[in-house]
Amino acid sequence: QVQLLESGGGLVQAGGSLRLSCAASGRTFSSYSMGWFRLAPGKEREFVAGISRSLGRSTYADSAKGRFTISRDNAKNAAYLQMNSLKPEDTAVYYCAATPAMYFGSNWSGYAYWGQGTQVTVSP
Repeated sequence: QVQLLESGGGLVQAGGSLRLSCAASGRTFSSYSMGWFRLAPGKEREFVAGISRSLGRSTYADSAKGRFTISRDNAKNAAYLQMNSLKPEDTAVYYCAATPAMYFGSNWSGYAYWGQGTQVTVSP
């Protein structure tokens, strides 16, 4: 099992940047594919980005392409989401997720472990 803890959220003006971190417990972090999702009020959970276990392959939602970058540091048991050019519509609670499978796609049910989330608020 792995436990996940997000940090780095906050309030930022439109056009600004934030870097979210996801700290993972356990000694086998490199065995987990990672994903970032978000949940905004009145909306369904939305995939943001995913990254593979070791080769660092990544995939993004169309809304994140060109603005967000997912990365991981297996030596630090951490995953990151660098968010640039933020927009008010990016306002949401952001969650990191992990799965021991090779899957790192957009289906939330493919992820077995979830953090508690970190709030990101983007003001106009």
